[in-house]
Amino acid sequence: MNKGRQRNRRPGSEPSPKDQARNELFQHIISCGVVGCDPEHQREWFDETMQYFAERFFELSAVEIAELRTLGERFAQPPRSGTSATASNDVVATA
Repeated sequence: MNKGRQRNRRPGSEPSPKDQARNELFQHIISCGVVGCDPEHQREWFDETMQYFAERFFELSAVEIAELRTLGERFAQPPRSGTSATASNDVVATA
């Protein structure tokens, strides 16, 4: 008989409310097309969304909500291209 490994679920295996909120915020950012939007529209979207998240995740403190917004705003930034950094380093002086 092969008994196999028993998988014990730890009580702490469920994500914390902060982790759940972060994951949900990232999903909302992707599904709502916030990446690359006008900064004013992003600001309005984040104002409304963070108000909703404060109500939905009432376990989170005001500081944690502010941290969540900072993470979301960073996540919503368009990706940086490596070409602009390398192009400035490839300047060749000619005489």
